[in-house]
Amino acid sequence: MVFRRLLRKRWVLGVVFALSLIYFLSSTLKQEERTIRDRTLLEARDSDHHIQWKIKFILGNSSRQISQCRNSIQGKSLLTDELGYVCERKDLLVNGCCNVNAPSSSQHVCTSCLANGCCSIYEFCVSCCLQPDKQPLLERFLNRAAEGFQNLFNAVEDHFELCLAKCRTSSQSVQHENTYRNPQAKYCYGESPPELLPI
Repeated sequence: MVFRRLLRKRWVLGVVFALSLIYFLSSTLKQEERTIRDRTLLEARDSDHHIQWKIKFILGNSSRQISQCRNSIQGKSLLTDELGYVCERKDLLVNGCCNVNAPSSSQHVCTSCLANGCCSIYEFCVSCCLQPDKQPLLERFLNRAAEGFQNLFNAVEDHFELCLAKCRTSSQSVQHENTYRNPQAKYCYGESPPELLPI
């Protein structure tokens, strides 16, 4: 009862309001300081300075001996291993690599890919992206996308993981968030989005 009477007094309500206002203003100013600091860091970055990525491109990495391979895993019938080989699921070895002697295995397959780097088959996109001559294209992409996709691409550790991430369908592959720009070539490693096909 005493508490109710105390809350009805105007000076108590004024103190509560003043403390709330101070809390609100201090929180807002701290957020503004963080925003200004982040902006300053971005502006201070020299335009010629390239971001140091963890990705190490090894030209001709297909010739190295490898005991274990990572692969694209998700394909129903096809897989791509980290050496750029595409094979049927039945031709996958125990170590995760494609059996290079199997008739279905081919390295750096780009048969379903267009000139802009968009492919109709995910595994072919990853395999084509793993070609050593795609390194300059991927480095340009990484340097441009660094600020916008920093969290995503900081998690990428090598060429294979970059190609896996880049070839997945993205917002660039769709129009109006529900229709593919080109349903026949929706997996892209290139710089430009798929061409918009008329409906």
